Amino acid sequence: MSSKDSNGDVCVTKRSGHDRGLLFVGIFKYSKAIFFGAVALGALHLVHRNVGDMVQHLVDSLPIDPEGHFVSVLMDKADLIDNHHLRQAGILSSAYALVCVVEGTGLILEKVWAEYFTVFLTVAALPYEVYEILHRFSWFKVGLMLLNVAVLFYLLWLLKRKRLKEAAERGEVGLGG
Repeated sequence: MSSKDSNGDVCVTKRSGHDRGLLFVGIFKYSKAIFFGAVALGALHLVHRNVGDMVQHLVDSLPIDPEGHFVSVLMDKADLIDNHHLRQAGILSSAYALVCVVEGTGLILEKVWAEYFTVFLTVAALPYEVYEILHRFSWFKVGLMLLNVAVLFYLLWLLKRKRLKEAAERGEVGLGG
């Protein structure tokens, strides 16, 4: 953004633009919404279909041993999936995708309620994430948890900074900072 001063010279003024961190976190939340929305659509698409037959068709079309251990385990797991589980996965994934859209929209619009909402949900999910890592370890889960912790610390830092700024504007500098 630019303007001209009294001499007619062009002055570049700093935009009071958006917080890039909140924008990044909001986009991250939107990406989660897209992923879980796709999971929901996929699960609901499979309702009233025989998942075992679909997996068998997939195995037959791939250059893998249909009698191998991996295929056997995959077929056993596919046979456990019924319409109730597919509906449940679809509904829960849809609900989580909606929550991510609400979080992402609030964060991109820089709404303080969205910052608190995201902090609350992230803190609430951490015990489950730790449990999952301890019981079924994977580096992917560790990476996701570290990303969520980074988002949590950023939002806590941002909220504290806003609170201190508001206190300074009210002339309460030095009170419990």
